[in-house]
Amino acid sequence: MHDHRHDHAHPHDEEHDDTHAGHGHGHGGHDHGGSGHGSHGHVHAPKDFGRAFALGISLNLGFVVVEAIYGWLSNSMALVADAGHNLSDVLGLAAAWIAAVLVKRAPSARFTYGLRGSSILAALFNAVVLLVATGGIIVEALQRLFHPEPVAGTTVMVVAGIGILINGFTAWLFASGSKGDINIRGAYLHMVADAAVSAGVVLAGLVILGTGFDWIDPLVSLVIAALIIVATWGLLRDSVAMSLAAVPPGIDPEAVRACLAARPGVSGLHDLHIWPMSTTESALTAHLVLAGAAPDRLFLKETADELRQRFGIAHATIQIEIEGETACTLPKGCVA
Repeated sequence: MHDHRHDHAHPHDEEHDDTHAGHGHGHGGHDHGGSGHGSHGHVHAPKDFGRAFALGISLNLGFVVVEAIYGWLSNSMALVADAGHNLSDVLGLAAAWIAAVLVKRAPSARFTYGLRGSSILAALFNAVVLLVATGGIIVEALQRLFHPEPVAGTTVMVVAGIGILINGFTAWLFASGSKGDINIRGAYLHMVADAAVSAGVVLAGLVILGTGFDWIDPLVSLVIAALIIVATWGLLRDSVAMSLAAVPPGIDPEAVRACLAARPGVSGLHDLHIWPMSTTESALTAHLVLAGAAPDRLFLKETADELRQRFGIAHATIQIEIEGETACTLPKGCVA
């Protein structure tokens, strides 16, 4: 947390006090990924899913080859579509894995937050790829629905059953991180969607064996595609919002505003901004106006601790302005 005091230096307990261009800067309370002062609250370092990614990619890549071959041999559109969908999942898992590695890169002079934002881009990529792949399934399924072709039901059921096991197991590998990190949630949804597709394919094979209705194969594909779109919409919405620096899901900006406004001595608050640094870390900047006196030496640390504990905001930058003595330095004036 930074305390930028204009023309009014005051002793405090931060790590150091550098004087530059007439301004006293107190630095403290930085927390990248959950380290720092006080309780960690909701903030924690992202779990390492490297092994899960490696295993998931290997299993799914091998299954793509098997499923595509048997889909072609059995003349099953559902199997071929599922193979294509699995291939998109391999790409999605690879993107998510790369992002999970990049977020750990140290900041540089050019990328001052490191490459944390890559996890947001990977989540967006995953959502888009999943929807595009689903669109391809819908187009092909519609064609098969009006022009059904004979399908080898038993082969379809056996291969799709293997798919349920592989995709279900891979989804389980990512389940623990699916709620706290939308990048991991993207990988998890890919696997859950594939398991659902495989289950639908098994059902289609069973019905085809019992009735001889080959049009069941593309019909089931359409139903599953609709379910995938519904499940993916939330990921797309959240990843687009986070890429546009919207307040991260789960943080109430009005509650944060009320928390800061209630700090001792605060008479005004403006230019409050809250945005995601990555899919697991949030940042905040705000201007606090204090009534008549500089803050005491524990003000910054206690504010940082409260933001971290209550809202999981680990990186906060606060500008202190003394009422009647210092003014906001924004070139176009201060905004609410």
